[in-house]
Amino acid sequence: MKIGVVGAGYVGMANAVMLAQNNEVVIHDIDLSKIKKINANISPITDPQIEDFIRNKNLNIVATSNQKYAIEGSEILIIATPTDYDETTNYFNTESVEEVIQAVINYNPSALIVIKSTVPVGYTLKVKDKYGIQNILFSPEFLREGTALYDNLHPSRIIVGEKSDRAKVFANLMLEGAIKKNTEVLFTQSTEAEAIKLFSNTYLAMRVSYFNELDTFAEIHGLNSKEIIKGVGLDNRIGSQYNNPSFGYGGYCLPKDTKQLKANYQEVPNSLINAIVDANKIRKDFIAASIISQRPKIVGIYRLIMKSGSENYRSSSIQGIMRRIKEKGIKIIIYEPILKENYFSGSKVVKNIDTFKEKSDLIVANRMSNNLLDVVDKVYSRDLFNGN
Repeated sequence: MKIGVVGAGYVGMANAVMLAQNNEVVIHDIDLSKIKKINANISPITDPQIEDFIRNKNLNIVATSNQKYAIEGSEILIIATPTDYDETTNYFNTESVEEVIQAVINYNPSALIVIKSTVPVGYTLKVKDKYGIQNILFSPEFLREGTALYDNLHPSRIIVGEKSDRAKVFANLMLEGAIKKNTEVLFTQSTEAEAIKLFSNTYLAMRVSYFNELDTFAEIHGLNSKEIIKGVGLDNRIGSQYNNPSFGYGGYCLPKDTKQLKANYQEVPNSLINAIVDANKIRKDFIAASIISQRPKIVGIYRLIMKSGSENYRSSSIQGIMRRIKEKGIKIIIYEPILKENYFSGSKVVKNIDTFKEKSDLIVANRMSNNLLDVVDKVYSRDLFNGN
């Protein structure tokens, strides 16, 4: 089967690479550097499995900047374009998704459109009505940055937002490419599938916020936060996963998905959903206040990225800490090897790790690193378990 994929980010690449094991895949992106890398068997993103597969596996995949070429002749067209949250409209910006839908209508109206981009609850029904077509379904992804292909190969579940034969065909394509074959497949209506995506990520954000607020309590009262978290996690109903304190949830998905779900709750009674969004701001306020109270003249920010194994620093929680510190007139320097620029958000980027450590009065690290062990006495971090 020929499958088109629009968007060569984590979601697009993870789906394209997995499906290219057994199908002809054409992936489209507007970033020419990504296209060049893919066609040279180089991964355009940081993901060990994708890097391995695209370099060593016999994949039937080609990248192109020609959208028409990717769409024409494809039986299935997967949309994996970014949908950022618009604070003004309280709605995901779905312009990129609809641009692709219109292109499919123009070039290949019989293709099945599968939306993998995260969208508001009720979106798929709205675009079917808006464009007067029925060949659109939504299938949420549950991938982590840095392990996106691994998560596709070993899926927790496969959810397709339609109860139809074509939905079964798509689910079987995903299962065919996966290593884990005994994966539960759930067919729902499109709106329920959209809700599953947002509620799943909001639950994860809630869990992050819970352990962060536990950590805040422990720090204020001089308690051993690590021991408390370990003890709480020994209850098998709670578990010891996803419990490492941080400066707040961040990255590409959780902040925007929680805000979108909150917006969907506008006329629905709630307390918890609003609190999950508010808790992240409160945690950042507390972390920043803790840093400011130490009266450093120069604060070194160690890495902007959200976690190890990722190159993404969009909406990273540490940037919220930076803004709060700078508002108090404290100078900031940054160590972030993936940055080529000399300045980021008005702060100097120090390229040499030893110079960075020497110049910093206090080093702020969302996640600890072996690089900081020699200066651990001036590191501020809430990373208790040395993990993501």
